[in-house]
Amino acid sequence: MRALTISAHGGLERLEYRTDLPLPELHAPTDVRVRMRAGALNHLDLWVVRGLPGVTITPPWIMGADGVGEIESVGSAVRDVSVGDRVIINPGISDRSCDYCLAGEQSLCVRFALLGEHRPGTFAEYVVVPATNVRPVPRDVPDDVAAAFTLATLTAWRMVVTRAQVRPGEDVLIQGIGGGVAIAALQICKQLGARVWVTSRSDEKLARARSLGADETINVSGVDVAREVRARTSRRGVDVVVDSVGKATWAQSTSALARGGRLVTCGATSGPVVETDVRRLFWNQWSILGSTMGNDAEFDAITGELAAGRLRPPVDRVYPLAEARDAFARLEDAAQFGKIVLSI
Repeated sequence: MRALTISAHGGLERLEYRTDLPLPELHAPTDVRVRMRAGALNHLDLWVVRGLPGVTITPPWIMGADGVGEIESVGSAVRDVSVGDRVIINPGISDRSCDYCLAGEQSLCVRFALLGEHRPGTFAEYVVVPATNVRPVPRDVPDDVAAAFTLATLTAWRMVVTRAQVRPGEDVLIQGIGGGVAIAALQICKQLGARVWVTSRSDEKLARARSLGADETINVSGVDVAREVRARTSRRGVDVVVDSVGKATWAQSTSALARGGRLVTCGATSGPVVETDVRRLFWNQWSILGSTMGNDAEFDAITGELAAGRLRPPVDRVYPLAEARDAFARLEDAAQFGKIVLSI
């Protein structure tokens, strides 16, 4: 089996394209084996290469979280999908038995795991996952679009719809437009009728964000984002900030919030440790919300949006699996607008 692997942590030189790996076996009667067609990169993949605290890999470790493929075999207890179905994969694996799972909150599972981080990933010819983690998608959705869809869109949907509860007419600031989650958040917020602000250091990315519906754009080079937001809103600020950048943007994100505003975060690409003046937090009655991945109901919701053609992620570039280092380098340089996809 062909796959993209690492055997040790470090830089991108650790990535290895292998052609000699064994096919993964079904481990449970509820498993399915998927013949992969394409997979998409996420920042998670860069962190796995570098090494994450508390995460141990077993060489050769297969990379990747997102993907699309066809079901090649099913366990004896699988009923909802069949051999030959074309499916997208939810990379968040839960145990289906803890209190959170039984309450329908699978992404809060006490044993929650991600493909490519805690379990072998999707950048391979075959992957085995629980049948509960796949959903059929129409064949008119291109492989690259389907591969790029799940992780970013599911994450953004939970952030915007479930956690921040964005409403029509609200102002939403999305920090760092260009990556998959930020773009999906922009698309979802526009569907909800919000007025969307985006930031970037790239005028080209800001222009492309406008083509997707962004109402206000801010080039952050040499600009105080919070001051600019307040100047354009008559000092009021925005109702919601979507921040997956972390340390580099946190102070500006909180300062841009209106009284009673909500900040929702799912990541920390610039660093995990931030500072907040708690006096401003309680005086302005802000809500700071964490969010990770999504539950089954949210997975169903975004799959419906994909099938209906209402949510389709822009694809930046497609690389053959054997050229994955070039794809990772583009992601590491933050040169992309949209998702970077590997054809398998």
